[in-house]
Amino acid sequence: MPTKSNKKSAAAASRTPEAESALKELFIDEIKDIYWAEKHLASALPKLIKGATSEDLKQAISNHLEETKNHVTRLESAFASIGEKAVAKKCLAMEGLLNEATELLSDTDKGTEVRDVAIISAAQKVEHYEIASYGTLRTLAGTLGYSEAQNLFDETLAEEKNADTLLTQVAENYVNEAAAAEVE
Repeated sequence: MPTKSNKKSAAAASRTPEAESALKELFIDEIKDIYWAEKHLASALPKLIKGATSEDLKQAISNHLEETKNHVTRLESAFASIGEKAVAKKCLAMEGLLNEATELLSDTDKGTEVRDVAIISAAQKVEHYEIASYGTLRTLAGTLGYSEAQNLFDETLAEEKNADTLLTQVAENYVNEAAAAEVE
């Protein structure tokens, strides 16, 4: 019975240049997509920081803003590691998530814990999108033999998961309960 690694080796050996080229094209397209997403997220996060009431939430988002700037730089390194120019392609998913975040800010009252819950919700939707994107990119980089890019994506993936965990902690530690206790 073939083992998983034997199946993987057989699959790699049977890859056609056309199939590998199509996969590489998809891979590059996905990097361009998340590159646009990270750049636009970096410009949107200050609005969320400004809208937050909780100091812990402000700090969590501020920390992620700095990480996001590093993610942009890391993506540029990933492009370089595979011999491609860093080019952004509009990410419709991130555009939608950021539009939703803006809408949540306008639909909630300034200075309330309910607004903080809305900010956490919006931020976690973004984090989950990024986690899915970087997980896919890491796997594709490995499949295509781009170990440097794979390591870069793995590093970013860990930071995205950590940001999501931190947002959950802020919500569960007090923001959700404080919002539930607010009166209109």
